[in-house]
Amino acid sequence: MPDPLGNFAFTWPFYAGGVIAYLIGALPMGLIVARCFRLGDLRRIGSGNIGATNVLRTGNKAAAALTLLLDGGKGAVAVVIAQRFGPDMAVIAAGCVVVGHIAPVWLLFKGGKGVATTLGVLLAIAWPVGLVACGLWLAVAGLFRYSSLAALIAICAAPGFALLFDMPQIAWLAGFLAVIVTLRHGANIVRLARGREPRIGRSEPAVPEAEPPVGQ
Repeated sequence: MPDPLGNFAFTWPFYAGGVIAYLIGALPMGLIVARCFRLGDLRRIGSGNIGATNVLRTGNKAAAALTLLLDGGKGAVAVVIAQRFGPDMAVIAAGCVVVGHIAPVWLLFKGGKGVATTLGVLLAIAWPVGLVACGLWLAVAGLFRYSSLAALIAICAAPGFALLFDMPQIAWLAGFLAVIVTLRHGANIVRLARGREPRIGRSEPAVPEAEPPVGQ
């Protein structure tokens, strides 16, 4: 990896690549899809999140599936483009695109939880790790019907599988992504512990109008 404090003549492409990846990640696909499907402002619906899980709470499965694909797709696209400039650039783009999704400048840094984008990143940068993570998500979600629990288990397991597949650089990346995604799920973890987390497909009380919008 390049030294961030190194010679700027060498490091500026990495900064530029990181910024571009961040801006790709910051595209609020859930909001765009919801508006195209005339579902309203997701920040005022259900949990207030702008990800596929909250889109599903509107009852529109097609819109939820499209949001999932677009959120994962933007992560994969950022990585695929960056891979043309080397593995270090790909790792930087992978981290920045997820940060962009979680803290988009367009939404005052109140974005999503990064699950679909992280899975898209892992599939693009290390497909064996990505496939295992996706498989874990599907298995846990199908068994327990908790999207947040499935996401936490799948993404937190990814660094270990990267090490198992002898991918140390990917393990560091997956560890970073696991930390920021877990932090973004703080409220979900509390609700899971209290038995109050809504299951997949269940409705959730709407976000009060007085509260600032949050996102997924």
